[in-house]
Amino acid sequence: MNILDKIIARKKQEIADSKSRVLLQQLKDSKFFNRKKLSLKESLHSKSGIIAEFKRQSPSKGIINDKVSPLEVASAYEKFGASAVSVLTDQDFFGGSFEDILSVRNHINIPILRKDFMIDEYQFYEAKSMGADVILLIAACVSQNQVSEFTELAHSLDLEVLLEIHTEEELQHIDKNVDFVGINNRNLKDFKVDLQHSVHLKNQLPEKTLSIAESGIYSEEDFNFLKEKGFDGFLMGEYFMKDEKPGNKFAEFISNVAM
Repeated sequence: MNILDKIIARKKQEIADSKSRVLLQQLKDSKFFNRKKLSLKESLHSKSGIIAEFKRQSPSKGIINDKVSPLEVASAYEKFGASAVSVLTDQDFFGGSFEDILSVRNHINIPILRKDFMIDEYQFYEAKSMGADVILLIAACVSQNQVSEFTELAHSLDLEVLLEIHTEEELQHIDKNVDFVGINNRNLKDFKVDLQHSVHLKNQLPEKTLSIAESGIYSEEDFNFLKEKGFDGFLMGEYFMKDEKPGNKFAEFISNVAM
């Protein structure tokens, strides 16, 4: 069993536990459920194009930064030009929580991506209830039919959809209704990073697809390389989070890259 299999097995248990504790109607009654989303489509090109991530830890890197608060980091990301903030809500493997989104929702005015392993309809209602604007679908975790069904559900809840792929086979998962296609530079099964592989996949995307380069962007050179290859957006977390002041690191990065 690879790490992704372990994560999904645990996620199924976690969802079952959540369903037993919080009814769907309780999610629908939450204060954020009927708020109008902030659109990543609109902010992606009006700002830096960077979806800056708050992430405490990962299975491949262990603890990255558990000393800073989501509000401190997200506020700095917004201040210095992030198009959106990505927040990990998986607890067991990434050290995240729903509270990480709840704690920043009323304090920033850019979209929030709930980054998790979405495999059940219930999680979409969770995302809406905590004030997320965008959800992540990972092709390696869902079927082609589920991509279509989950995208329809997300849109009915006024959520945008970022579909993540990593292999040529997963190109088949792309539904014309998804809002963005993210190409993960890191293989989720062995965590190897290959930017050239991502460029190869990008060249096979349907015409006019909004493309997001994800993970493994470790330098200004990496960013500029992917930008020159035509990516519309960039999901970056570890590069900023490994600094003791992620917001300052983000500000420094923005000032140095060719925007």
